[in-house]
Amino acid sequence: MNILESLRDKLLVADGAFGTCYAGMYGERGTVAPELANMRHPERVLEIHKEYVKAGAGIIRTNTFAANTASLDADMDYVISNVRAAVKLAKQAVAETGAPGIDRKKAYVAGDIGPIPADAGLTLNERVSQYKLLGEAMQDMGVDIIWFETFPEFNVLEPVVKQLKARKDTPVMVSFCVNQFGYSNCGFSARALLSQAAANSDVDCVGLNCGVGPYHMLQLLKKLDIDCGKPVSIMPNAGYPKFTQSRLVFNDNKEGFIDKIQDIAALGADIIGGCCGTNPEYIRQIKESVKKGDIVKAAKVHVEKQQFDNAPKDNFLKGRLKSGKAAVKNAGGHKLIAVELAPPVDVNDQKLLDAAHILKQSHVDVVTFPDSPSGRTRADSILMAEKVHKETGLRVMPHLCCRDKNAIAIRGSVLGAQLNGIKDFLVITGDPVPVMFRQTTRSVFNFDSVGMMKLLQTMNEEVFIGDKITYGGAINQNRINTKFEIDRIKRKLEAGAEFFLSQPVFSREQAQILRDMKAETGATILVGIMPLVSRRNALFIKNEMPGIHVPDEVVAKYKEGASREEFEEMIENDRLLEHNEFVGNYYGTPREPVESAIADGFDIIIEVGVNGAAQIRKKLPEAVSIFIMPPSFCELKRRLVGRGTDSAEAIKKRLDSALGEIKRATEYDYIVVNDNITAAADDIMSVIASSRLKTDRQTKIINEVLKEC
Repeated sequence: MNILESLRDKLLVADGAFGTCYAGMYGERGTVAPELANMRHPERVLEIHKEYVKAGAGIIRTNTFAANTASLDADMDYVISNVRAAVKLAKQAVAETGAPGIDRKKAYVAGDIGPIPADAGLTLNERVSQYKLLGEAMQDMGVDIIWFETFPEFNVLEPVVKQLKARKDTPVMVSFCVNQFGYSNCGFSARALLSQAAANSDVDCVGLNCGVGPYHMLQLLKKLDIDCGKPVSIMPNAGYPKFTQSRLVFNDNKEGFIDKIQDIAALGADIIGGCCGTNPEYIRQIKESVKKGDIVKAAKVHVEKQQFDNAPKDNFLKGRLKSGKAAVKNAGGHKLIAVELAPPVDVNDQKLLDAAHILKQSHVDVVTFPDSPSGRTRADSILMAEKVHKETGLRVMPHLCCRDKNAIAIRGSVLGAQLNGIKDFLVITGDPVPVMFRQTTRSVFNFDSVGMMKLLQTMNEEVFIGDKITYGGAINQNRINTKFEIDRIKRKLEAGAEFFLSQPVFSREQAQILRDMKAETGATILVGIMPLVSRRNALFIKNEMPGIHVPDEVVAKYKEGASREEFEEMIENDRLLEHNEFVGNYYGTPREPVESAIADGFDIIIEVGVNGAAQIRKKLPEAVSIFIMPPSFCELKRRLVGRGTDSAEAIKKRLDSALGEIKRATEYDYIVVNDNITAAADDIMSVIASSRLKTDRQTKIINEVLKEC
């Protein structure tokens, strides 16, 4: 009989905590982490497992909760070996010790997998891959169930359980950790987590464990619907710990624990046991209560969600978007107009407020505020939006960026915003912290924009009932892989997105891509418009703003300073240090201001191609030339492709041009390899500093010293 068959008519008692039990037994004699003990001290692991089996546990979880590369600071080969050793020890304990009340006097062995620490620096795909490898190792060792426990979200496990079930039909349990208010550290409610996991066909059991003691666990369960169609496991902590000599210590709370476990079982739990702070004695008393009939398997209690009027009280954007469509279609009215104002980089916001008043007079519908774009600090978007709203009465829509805020901070920000009348948001993943700042500042990505939308969706269902917030997402029509972007739009729509704001559109081709995306997804799209004021501005947007593509033909429409005739006159009179012609337009560096600045003692840095550099060296032989070299041609190609803004043809042209330029690198005085941007910048500064110390630049100090002689 497998574990799922047993759960049809039996209440199973699982074991208690392993980590805190191990620390209590061996913590004073050594600092070996429990999972490492599988290979270093297997006798200790075997002893604890046997004590739980003797106590009457019908499920024994392997000592593998933190068996991952991050927690063990080891490679995957070692981790897998550790997992295999752990499963072997758990099975040995069951084989050598009878378990009363279980078929064949045996207990079931659960392969225990805990979440990889959030600060481990692993990507989502890396986490998924590692969970999959751990589960496969446990399947191969013959565990009775794979138990994912203490997880704050289900999203990361969806692809894992799907792959494991396709490989082998081992039962899968997913158990979540929430606080006393019923929310995980990713901001998801217990109700949402259990419902999401229970709805997944690859998950056989769901549950809650850790996070709270038995009293708060019971209070949470009374508000939840655990009648979800699948077996439910409930494993509270013994209580709440305190720190003693840098160790977590739980008070002995067996009497209160058993009392509340009895009530928990009465609500319909199928598996009961203990988490942190419990030990074999807790399980022994639970088992005795089951034998006496004090704890019995009961029919699940169905708890109806409290019903509210779900109609939004003030869903401005949704209503305005609908009315705007109708106005345009029927009466020649205007579509919704949203204008972005960037918060200041300092404490001077007068310019922004003046602009906001002008927008108010111009009857714009909503003003948006980016959240530290490009990973560079600006005033908080929500606080700036609140100030503008109070001073002008404008409808405001701050951006919510996933970077820099974990789920707790995001949830708190949204709660505070809603309390201050801000109910519209643009949700974006956000740009990472620039490379040059990463030594001192870390990017925090608890989840991406889709994950944040799911969090907001849950808050709309359970917190903002009857007064829901509205949120939308971003569209990048410049991606080469438009299918990827369309898939993300669909996922965002499923997560509750009401509208989308595109990257700025500069061509008919880009507009057509948006039309195609709208036709396939049905999304409501606000088309981004970014005025270009000069050639320099156009080139900056084109080359320095990630995700924005300004076509060359658009850049060519903007003149830069001199007319063509004036430019040719400057060439003829040798008033340019260098010049070039591209797409029928001239580009060049005026000679006079450069030479004047040099005469005044300034260092001038000119960024030009190899042809321009050759012209400058000819006219200014004293100039110091530096060639910025990629670490490899493959890396250069990877960077160009990774931008996702250029076509394959454009990338090939850039690479062909780069190849020709690299062959001329020997013409330069110095070569700096741009492998690490911070190191490369330091190297450039070193070249500049050394050039300042050349003898021909020190004649002034020589003459001054001689005067004193």
